[in-house]
Amino acid sequence: MNKNIVIGVVLVLVLVGGVYYFSSEKNEESMMQNESAELVEENTGEVMEEKEAVMQEENVTEGSEDESVSSEVVEVMKKAGSYELYSAEKIALASDNNVVLFFRASWCPTCKAVDKDIRANLDEIPSDLVLLDVDYDKSSELKKKYGVTYQHTFVQVDKEGNMLKKWSGSSTLASILKEIK
Repeated sequence: MNKNIVIGVVLVLVLVGGVYYFSSEKNEESMMQNESAELVEENTGEVMEEKEAVMQEENVTEGSEDESVSSEVVEVMKKAGSYELYSAEKIALASDNNVVLFFRASWCPTCKAVDKDIRANLDEIPSDLVLLDVDYDKSSELKKKYGVTYQHTFVQVDKEGNMLKKWSGSSTLASILKEIK
């Protein structure tokens, strides 16, 4: 009888421990995704603030003697594209076929490295380019539509969402830019 009680208690403890482990792992993944979304929003906001500041500075410095500062800031503004979380509406708003979907998984080390490089070089994204961060694990329909079978895949699409090109292996923003048609 005592042996059965001990076995029952051990089983309950194992089950409770397993539930706790898996729920904390999901919470950690959810926190990482929230942090990623906040960083994208923050970086996009910074780019927009920078563009507004440049526009204001252009108005202030028009006719001033130091045109070099103004033109440097304008160059940064012209270069700054965006890196945002995916939504179908963002594809429709794109122009010139410069939308690239980045199928990225939070658990993928190469995806993390590319994401980090993109974020470190946001000002190098051309103004006509929109990079959209697609959650690989939650985007079954998109993966099926574009034939994506593994994370760290890039898909260039037109404004109707038609695939123009698909590739993988780009490890930096510069290598992504070289692939775009």
